[in-house]
Amino acid sequence: MSKFLNEVFDATKEMRKFFKPTPLEFSEKLSEKFGGQIYLKREDCSPIRSYKIRGPLNFFANFIKSKSFQKSYKFVCASAGNHAQGFAFCCSNFRVHGKIFMPTPTPKQKIDRTRKLGGDFVEIILHGDVFDSAAEAAQKFCKKSAAIFVPPFDDEKIIIGAGTVASEIMEQIPDKKVDAILVPVGGGGICAGILKFFENSSTEIFAIESVGKQTLTKSLLAKKNLENKKIDIFCDGIAVQKIGQKPWSILKKLKNKPKLCPENRVAKTILEFLNFDGIILEPAGALAIDALKNFDKKFFKNKKIVCVCTGGNFDFSRLPDLKERAMKFSGRKKYFILQLPQRPGALREFLDILGPEDDIARFEYLKKSAREFGSILIGIETSKSENFPKLLKKLDKKNFAIRDITNDQILTDFVI
Repeated sequence: MSKFLNEVFDATKEMRKFFKPTPLEFSEKLSEKFGGQIYLKREDCSPIRSYKIRGPLNFFANFIKSKSFQKSYKFVCASAGNHAQGFAFCCSNFRVHGKIFMPTPTPKQKIDRTRKLGGDFVEIILHGDVFDSAAEAAQKFCKKSAAIFVPPFDDEKIIIGAGTVASEIMEQIPDKKVDAILVPVGGGGICAGILKFFENSSTEIFAIESVGKQTLTKSLLAKKNLENKKIDIFCDGIAVQKIGQKPWSILKKLKNKPKLCPENRVAKTILEFLNFDGIILEPAGALAIDALKNFDKKFFKNKKIVCVCTGGNFDFSRLPDLKERAMKFSGRKKYFILQLPQRPGALREFLDILGPEDDIARFEYLKKSAREFGSILIGIETSKSENFPKLLKKLDKKNFAIRDITNDQILTDFVI
């Protein structure tokens, strides 16, 4: 048995002192839909509702056992989310003091949750407008005060800790056999840990990214670890611009091309699980389930597939955005710019063209000074996506000038 596997099994034993294994649940709905045996590894059921408890636990346990450890040591991390909560949990349970650097705009809910987990053992410092500023401040503090920095993913002990997800899967899966595991990738810690755990087995590992991130995808194509500065932060749990160097040294050996999930489709998947299964997943936590839609149905035949649901720290203030994204992906909501003739009865004529299932969700004049036409931003919701082609055909017959801007990201960001 390799040194890495021994360390993962040791780390798994350490985890049991703090929490029981997260569930591996057989999903009848997904299995019936895709034709295979689909299991969900529910990391949203950990004490911090995320797998991010595992890496810090292994890091702290090993460091505190080392000869160099002194009780006077202080620990530091930078995070706006799940890593901060895992760090706080560890500080409280190992009874060591830590400082957490968070960006100033971090939602109060996340700050309060982190503070509750850490209690008197953590101090939260708000610094800068973005994560990078907070991380820079954390590193400067460590150099100045000789504190111990606990990284979110770029560390061997963190990777080993995240790899305990794999050892639990093998303990829980029927017949100790799994054909494929789908794992979201942010900085690469958990995917690297799982890939290395199964490197000498027949189990296939598929890395999952969102379409608006693709940090690993582009790096694998270039055959070097690239920084991707333009990323979509909807799946905020994986919104990392560059894979960690240590995870990259493992992930560059991936045999399968990463699967990419459109952000709006991920939103739809989250709502489906919330409405039908009562499972609350954050966007990054839903990626592996959503990625099932990327495979041909033949792939699932006679196979056991595990989707790693990495977290469930969902901010319900984001629910309206999720509904909007899901409807747009389903083709049931669109935004248009309508040129309405500046004459009596023109608006009534337009409204009469709308079908019984069409509803105006947004109506706003963009240009009010034109003498012949008025430009209107209009959002329309409908019960079936096939209603839109019918509507546009009717508008064309009546010579209404209308432009669909639903998928024009720059324009929608500006006017909606």
